[in-house]
Amino acid sequence: MNSNAFLAGLPPSATSDIVHHHFDVAAQAPERRLLAWREQVGHVVDVLPTRDALQQPFNASIDRFRVGPLMFTDCRSDAMRLERSLVRISRDNIRDFAFHVFLEGSVDGVAVRNGPRTQDEGGRVRVLAVDLGQPVRMRRHACRMLTFFVPADMVLEVFPDPQALHGRMLRDATPLTRLALRQAGALGQAVRGLNAAQAQDDITACVRLLLAAFGKDARLSGNARAAARAAMFGEVRRYIQANLHQAGLTPESVVQALQLPRPTVYRMFQHEGGLGAYIRHLRLQLAAEELVRYPHLTVMEIAYGLGFGSASDFTRAFRRAYDMAPQEFREQSWRWPEPAKQPA
Repeated sequence: MNSNAFLAGLPPSATSDIVHHHFDVAAQAPERRLLAWREQVGHVVDVLPTRDALQQPFNASIDRFRVGPLMFTDCRSDAMRLERSLVRISRDNIRDFAFHVFLEGSVDGVAVRNGPRTQDEGGRVRVLAVDLGQPVRMRRHACRMLTFFVPADMVLEVFPDPQALHGRMLRDATPLTRLALRQAGALGQAVRGLNAAQAQDDITACVRLLLAAFGKDARLSGNARAAARAAMFGEVRRYIQANLHQAGLTPESVVQALQLPRPTVYRMFQHEGGLGAYIRHLRLQLAAEELVRYPHLTVMEIAYGLGFGSASDFTRAFRRAYDMAPQEFREQSWRWPEPAKQPA
């Protein structure tokens, strides 16, 4: 986790090993408040203000706490629309998971790569999980929200496929979820009076409760069968990531190379639209990064290098996934401001 990324450009005050920073738009002129908030959080997520919103009063504050590898924030804000776009992702190195816990207010209109996450279960969303390596858009109501930034390896302890957590929501329908919410709320009240060791223990305990609640919601358990599935999924994922530039990488070639049971492997990737769709998604995600990282390479060179048969096939697939052509994406990334310098 690049924890400093969440404190970019901020003069923190440190107590022992806890790094704490507070920001409140109340110190800004009324017409500058929403824009000041946008600048404050813009190194992670983009605030999408409407013209009407810029004319309205706006209030927001945030406290950031960093303890070792863990990051925890306590935010109060008026309603806003937020987006973490593919362009943003391609230009930073933030790849952790964010668990947004709503003590007051909620969120809706959550849209992820595979379509919107609906709220057909009823009841307001109390926890939203976001993979910061994937695009997301949401509409947040006026709220008080605690956010836990969690390294991917910690999520892997519960979820064999952490990326599938992206956009998942919890309501307070189970005792485990309610316990996690109470613990998070207690941490929000007590964190300013904790020493570094206590803060790290309490943040870790909250994270493990949230992961357990999501695991129960997804009907995962820690039995031997689940462990074997997790190991198999990890093996397949690592093989695919290591061979994305190989033109012959296909679902069949993966199964043959790893000598794994085809039906089991295919079932593991059903939530991604199939193993072929998963491979295509990773290739397109890597292509987006290479379009920014290697401006001297043509779109055709990147397409062929990632196993696409032609530039036109690649362009169609890229446009379907990200609603813009590769060249348009590259041009947008050139216009994107460089990330703020981070303190040592």
